[in-house]
Amino acid sequence: MSLADQLRKAVTDSGLSVYRIAKDSGVSQAVLQRFIAGDRDNIRIDTADKLAKYFKMRLTPPQKPEV
Repeated sequence: MSLADQLRKAVTDSGLSVYRIAKDSGVSQAVLQRFIAGDRDNIRIDTADKLAKYFKMRLTPPQKPEV
């Protein structure tokens, strides 16, 4: 599951409004709405960081498969 998918799932599973998440996390409501709607699959790292902190998620680099 990609970072974008994990963040979208956190937003939808929270049951909170986009307005509330945007206000409390410091992310623009317009950016958050476009991201959740799938209009944007890439978000800036600082935006992803704000959302991850808001949802108490830990961002870690993907593991490389063993050869």
